[in-house]
Amino acid sequence: MSEKIKAIDLLIIGAGPAGLAAAIAAKKAGVMDLVVLEREDEQGGILNQCIHNGFGLHRFKEELTGPEYAQRDIREARDLGINVRCGAMVLDITPDKVVTVVSREKGLETFRARAVILAMGCRERPRGALAIPGTRPAGVFSAGTAQKIVNMMGYMPGKEVVILGSGDIGLIMARRMTLQGAIVRACVELMPYSSGLNRNIVQCLDDYGIPLMLSHTVIDVKGQGRVEGVTVAQVGEDRLPIPGTEQDIPCDTLLLSVGLIPENELSLGIGVTISNTTQGPIVDNRFETDVPGVFACGNVLHVHDLVDFVSQESAQAGEAAARYLAGYEDTGAVEVQVVDGAGIRGTVPQRLIIPEGEIAEGLEMMFRPDRVYNNCFLTIRAGGTVLLSQRRRILTPGEMATAKLSPQLLGTLRNEKELRLEITAEKQEN
Repeated sequence: MSEKIKAIDLLIIGAGPAGLAAAIAAKKAGVMDLVVLEREDEQGGILNQCIHNGFGLHRFKEELTGPEYAQRDIREARDLGINVRCGAMVLDITPDKVVTVVSREKGLETFRARAVILAMGCRERPRGALAIPGTRPAGVFSAGTAQKIVNMMGYMPGKEVVILGSGDIGLIMARRMTLQGAIVRACVELMPYSSGLNRNIVQCLDDYGIPLMLSHTVIDVKGQGRVEGVTVAQVGEDRLPIPGTEQDIPCDTLLLSVGLIPENELSLGIGVTISNTTQGPIVDNRFETDVPGVFACGNVLHVHDLVDFVSQESAQAGEAAARYLAGYEDTGAVEVQVVDGAGIRGTVPQRLIIPEGEIAEGLEMMFRPDRVYNNCFLTIRAGGTVLLSQRRRILTPGEMATAKLSPQLLGTLRNEKELRLEITAEKQEN
């Protein structure tokens, strides 16, 4: 091997909540030779600009701001002696896990890793993906960009605001802009339901008297040098504007909160198969992709609602990477494919690796429903057998749902090829 290529056991890309949790778990599991690479100048990822509280309720049993939550992992990683390098941009990863990195301090470097954990997070969907008619004036921002401008740079993007989309960042920015003195005219949502958490709808819109216009969209942006207003129209079941329902809303700022996309350019370069549903890698219950030794976790895998779940999932990925480096004992393990049935969108993991021995703690799968369901049943089938049919009071696309498979249930899957999740109106029996 060339002296210019540095051999390493584990390389983690991203020092946000996913990368830090994975690194901490891997180090505690015995991986001594690991490096975390972060392209930004600070650790913590998106949490650094999320100065509102509400983080950590599940994991720490207390309410923290984003920076406070991040600092706990930053401190633990430092105390464990984990090598986290900021300002280091990963340019390329090959299928045999050769990683090319560039940084100010060391210029161009190349690592050959035995295992890689992808933890690059996600990005916002831009205006160009929406094809909104109208001019291209100043004053159109993604909600996350506006959040960074306000919370980290100390500037106000505008004074009169319309928000397109009801994702959590958009809802939180509706409150933030209001608290900073702006007037938020409306939050406009294409779907007949919000894509954000219910608590954010209540705390960020209802508490401040901001209208949520469901089944509406922006059909025109007005203004030359600066946004002067938008035209909003109601949409039908086909999501197309209904003629005669147009209304003009004056504003100087349009914030876009229209979805997040896992940041998977590096994943594609390494040859990882991407799910058409989640837009993240297809993984098994160890969070290993179909490229051996390459793992994925956090928002690069599928977009989460809560950072607590990101940390939980990523810790499992870190532990799995440590087991991979120590040598899996897969003798006798069987693989079961997980399939989205009626009403289910984007189950993770997509494959189950079931060993001969019992998985003592069972296994948790995460998914989103394709619409709002009330008083329904989550049904899990293997072949023609109903393994579970469990009542759910409400399932909504804005909140990730889970399905827990017990050790006994997993044991019954060793003779199956496929596991199917679906939402049914009635309880299903064999």
